[in-house]
Amino acid sequence: MLHNKSYLKRGRGGKVVKVVKEHYLRDDIWCSVECCTMCSHTDPILSSTPDFTKLVLKPHYIIPDTNVFMNQIDIIEHPALQNVIILQTVYEELRHLNTSIYDRLKKMINNPNRKFYVFANEHHRDTFIERVKEESPNDRNDRAIRTAAKWYATHVNQIADKGKSLEIVLLTDDAGNIQKAKQDGLLAYSVKEYVEGMVDTPELVDMLGNVCISDNKDKKFVYEEHLSVSQISNGIKNQTLYQGTLNISMHNYLEGSIQSTVDDTQIMILGRTNLNRAIQGDIVAVQLFPKSEWLRTPTAVIVEEEEEKNLVEELQKNGKPKEQPEEADSELSPQPTGKVVGIIKRNWRQYCGFINKQSVKGSSTSTLSENVSVYPIDRRIPRINIRTRQAQSLMEQRILVAIDSWPKDSIFPMGHFVRALGAAGDKSTETEVLLLEHDVPHQEFAQQVLNCLPVEGSSWVVKDEHLQGRADLRHLNVCSIDPPGCTDIDDALHVRPLPNNNYEVGVHIADVTHFVKPNTPLDDEAASRGTTVYLVNKRIDMLPELLGTNLCSLRSNVERLAFSCIWELNPEAEIVNVSFTKSIISSKESFTYEQAQARIDDQRLQDDLTKGLRILNEMAKKLRARRMERGALTLASPEVRFKLDFDSQDPVDVEMKELKETNALVEEFMLLANISVAKKIYTKFIDSSLLRRHPQPTKSKLEDLVKSISPFGLMLHFETSKALADSLDKAVIPEDPYFNKLLRILTTRCMMQAVYFCSGTISEQEFRHYGLASEIYTHFTSPIRRYSDIIVHRMLAASIDDNVVYGSELTDKKRIDQLCGVLNYRHRMAQMAARNSVELHTHLFFKGKTEQAEGYVIRVLKNGFAVLVQKYGIEGFVYSSDNSSSKTKTNSTTSTSTPLIPISIKMFDKVIVQLSVNEDLVGGGAGGMRQKLKLELVKPFVPGLSISNEVSKDYSKDYNKVKVEENNNNNKKKDKRDNNNGGRKKKMKI
Repeated sequence: MLHNKSYLKRGRGGKVVKVVKEHYLRDDIWCSVECCTMCSHTDPILSSTPDFTKLVLKPHYIIPDTNVFMNQIDIIEHPALQNVIILQTVYEELRHLNTSIYDRLKKMINNPNRKFYVFANEHHRDTFIERVKEESPNDRNDRAIRTAAKWYATHVNQIADKGKSLEIVLLTDDAGNIQKAKQDGLLAYSVKEYVEGMVDTPELVDMLGNVCISDNKDKKFVYEEHLSVSQISNGIKNQTLYQGTLNISMHNYLEGSIQSTVDDTQIMILGRTNLNRAIQGDIVAVQLFPKSEWLRTPTAVIVEEEEEKNLVEELQKNGKPKEQPEEADSELSPQPTGKVVGIIKRNWRQYCGFINKQSVKGSSTSTLSENVSVYPIDRRIPRINIRTRQAQSLMEQRILVAIDSWPKDSIFPMGHFVRALGAAGDKSTETEVLLLEHDVPHQEFAQQVLNCLPVEGSSWVVKDEHLQGRADLRHLNVCSIDPPGCTDIDDALHVRPLPNNNYEVGVHIADVTHFVKPNTPLDDEAASRGTTVYLVNKRIDMLPELLGTNLCSLRSNVERLAFSCIWELNPEAEIVNVSFTKSIISSKESFTYEQAQARIDDQRLQDDLTKGLRILNEMAKKLRARRMERGALTLASPEVRFKLDFDSQDPVDVEMKELKETNALVEEFMLLANISVAKKIYTKFIDSSLLRRHPQPTKSKLEDLVKSISPFGLMLHFETSKALADSLDKAVIPEDPYFNKLLRILTTRCMMQAVYFCSGTISEQEFRHYGLASEIYTHFTSPIRRYSDIIVHRMLAASIDDNVVYGSELTDKKRIDQLCGVLNYRHRMAQMAARNSVELHTHLFFKGKTEQAEGYVIRVLKNGFAVLVQKYGIEGFVYSSDNSSSKTKTNSTTSTSTPLIPISIKMFDKVIVQLSVNEDLVGGGAGGMRQKLKLELVKPFVPGLSISNEVSKDYSKDYNKVKVEENNNNNKKKDKRDNNNGGRKKKMKI
């Protein structure tokens, strides 16, 4: 049946035109109920025997409306909810309203175990409805949902399976919708009513969203009202408001900032009142304070534990700026400050956390619902109030919660319980927590993804038919060099002398695109995951294991498909020409870095493979020297390697990673391949090449570091990468060999992050990779573990063969740009997850033990300083005392603590610290359940700065003598002040 829909539309020139759209209505759209004989099903989804509940005593199917998915998606995701009908009306609304929930719903629909069916009610002749005059779109959609539910109810009543009737239940939290549905003879319930009837899954009641939980009973304060959308839009347009993504400090939950164009700096937002219910990652609108209220001294202070009493007092001050410190740093320009006046876009997600023991009031046997507070693992997130009947059993668990709302009269946001993750401190639980916190997709690969794999499975082999369009390179001495235990081998190398005294050098990369075809479930899953994530004790693969560690892995003595980049290099390692080809190779050896180095160093070995390694090593040295001449940076990071127990996988030893010449050998040729491929694909895809750039660091990021090394008579120049590389090479203190590496570590942290980008979105001058000193760069060499490389492989294939067919996925500039955004996010989260895994295993290693080690001060704050312990490559904070008799005078590089002994702690100072792990997993405060490495200062010994059982006698033996001298000096200063003030006593702020 053809239905025409027409409306008037004004064109660009002002001309009004009539638009007619044809809408086809059908009567052959099936219900997908398994036992239905009236519909012509090909593969019915809904079970013929759905569940029933205490509320609905008959077997039934549920039809949720749009708001149920929007507000109660965690309940919908619970496996107890089966046989769900998603109407097309609801599905399309979600696609436009919330892409995150829409994506979560798609996963449930694609899961064959959930029995979720999408019914095209907008194309069914009996369920399509027209919008009537003066009816809002929302009211029309509500009516469409009720109409479809009524059709389904009538339809299933005609289905009899051995005399047992079926029902349809409409789920909606709209009281008006429930009333209208009941008038139509439908069964309609709120989500709360429905889940309370599911007596076998009582935890569903705790998962209800939008439950009102008050934490401000006396209503002593309210947050400032957020501006409306139109007010925010006008303010940004008039430049009275500034927008940006809120970033909360990792060491101070009350300090936020957004990046702005004001004085080429950040706008600081200090205090919970000024943050005004904004949360890490929210896109906010900010109003500047007058310049008289801008910061004139750094805020550098560690604030980790939130005391509600102090917070309420702060809120009652209505966010008035605190007095400026008596001694401001005259060298620093005032830093803009402001307050959040509106939320442009929320970035709420599910948060891992733990219940605050002090908030639990019920007895150990109580099963009544009570209000409790949850501390998120992420210290930047405020605690969340939830209501639960499981408080007692969840107190020693890691749990997952979601935020529902944050009213202006509530101190903290309100949310609901999602699920328990496991016991706190358990390694598997803590690993899941870090994966969830960093949004790392780690679920098992879905069946539709696995269906894309070769049907032969691990028996797949290279056949003669694969030679078509490929170079046969199986005769070459190809080998791979990787870390110990590597099973996903992306790359391999070969070299052979040419008659003209030049060398043929090849980099061979796994041809993943042979197996991962565009626009397949396997391709979609790889694009969503973005990268393989490497944790200390496990690997979260981007591709299924069959591909990643078998069919694509370039293992030795096995024929594999590859994509080869082959150069002719002269004896000075200069490129004479380069070619690219799909190929078949057979690696002769899979070396570890140590094994390859041993072959190179053992002059008794003169076989062709070893000689090739030596040639490659010499070539790599020349390539590296030329890169350094161009200004490539040699940076550093404190990397550690854990030795794990074979059975328990617990860390038994930790050591710094040792790099060998063969590490640099592989690195140089991979860099050369990436640069060569980048140049090639850019000639074909000028507007849509997927490239990688590294922006030049901003002056503000390096200023503090430059200032901190000036006392040593050293200077960093960073106008160009060459200037920075040269000044880093010169920044050496002969008596301290670790100083230069430490400086390179800190310089690395000042760098901007390298990012993927689409060539058509920025100017060619911005393509440059600052750290590599290369004008153009991409990622080509690791397609097993990076999706970016898969796209680049497809682009390269199209660039070298005009017969290759490709679609808009390679030419659509907007699509490539969006993909780059996803890949940058996944790459950043993977790095953070890896670091957190190292931190977790560090805690496990030091659990139950203490150790003293030498470290370097790498950051100074007002109430403590950060120390890097080079032996383990780990860092932590040493906190100053809370004793009010001590005073700390700081700037960004120096901390002077004077409780009893005058002493200065400054950047790059050597200290001795005692390491241990705070094992309070069930404490009542914010520190409970958050394991962290505890550092206590041993030497130099400063009473009041830290407490240690083992202190240096050299510093403690003169304690009493110094104390007497300092008291005498203080008395003299006090008498002098009193005389200067005419004998009046002046109260000093300590």
